Amino acid sequence: MKVQKNRLIFFMLTVAIGLFLFLYLTYNTRGNIEFALRLRSQRIIPFFIVGFSSTIATIVFQTMTQNVILTPNIIGLDSLYILSQTVIFFFLGINHLLVTNQQLNFFFSLILMVGSSLGLFWLFFKKYPGKIYLMLMTGLILGTFFSSFTNFLQVMIDPNEFNSLFASTIASFNRVDTSLVTFSLFLTLPILLYLFSQSSKLDVLHLGRAYALGLGINVDVYFLKLFILVSVLTSVSTALVGPVSFLGFIGANIAYRLFNTYRHSVLFIGGGMISVLFILSGQLFVEHVFALQTTLGVIIQFIGGIYFLFILLKERSST
Repeated sequence: MKVQKNRLIFFMLTVAIGLFLFLYLTYNTRGNIEFALRLRSQRIIPFFIVGFSSTIATIVFQTMTQNVILTPNIIGLDSLYILSQTVIFFFLGINHLLVTNQQLNFFFSLILMVGSSLGLFWLFFKKYPGKIYLMLMTGLILGTFFSSFTNFLQVMIDPNEFNSLFASTIASFNRVDTSLVTFSLFLTLPILLYLFSQSSKLDVLHLGRAYALGLGINVDVYFLKLFILVSVLTSVSTALVGPVSFLGFIGANIAYRLFNTYRHSVLFIGGGMISVLFILSGQLFVEHVFALQTTLGVIIQFIGGIYFLFILLKERSST
């Protein structure tokens, strides 16, 4: 019965994605239709990259932490990204190559975030093995420090430069550099396929650390590997379109409730499809309802924040 229900949900998600994809590509196309289709179709692959990467990274992270309200960005990747952009604008100026060259900025941000994550993981798994919540707390404190230092620098930035800085630190699919899509796909696709192949192990990990150890999984080593892969997926999504911390949270938690299963193979595909559907419908609203007066990142943060509070209150009332 549950299998048939999940198949029906997958079918409905597929139809909905197909419908919104068609609407996104064809709605309100005027003049040169071929140009409009080519321009819009360039964003489709980034939609799928960010949707699946952020959601699968969140599901894996929540499985490791045994907590459905945490996201990978608790270790401060979003705050580090915004701080790095602020430092570039503050010390190097708006005309520096790291600002004007989007490819260079992408690789700089990616290396910085992945390198910082690896340093944090290495320190804790080497010095304090098994103390995952101590590592998360350290990441949270670092994220708060990054945010505070960012605010300190931003109040001293020239107002004209601040407008450009603000635009670069809000998630937006309108400014995706298509030359980076191939590299992003090359980096994320093998990781996504590997994590999907690890679904059965993650199902065991979902039972808890003690059960996983009893069933032969070297939890600390496996955690380190998973943390590295999750940080790469999160960093690629952030460097490509900007901070999207709540996107994975929305996709993952809706998938938990919609499919009502612990099987990661189902949650990965379902959660990814939910996030892609959210991106497609959200971008359609941004372009044709709000007339590009806002960005998808703002909508994600707004809806994600409300949904986060809803889940938090629901979890509190159930205890």
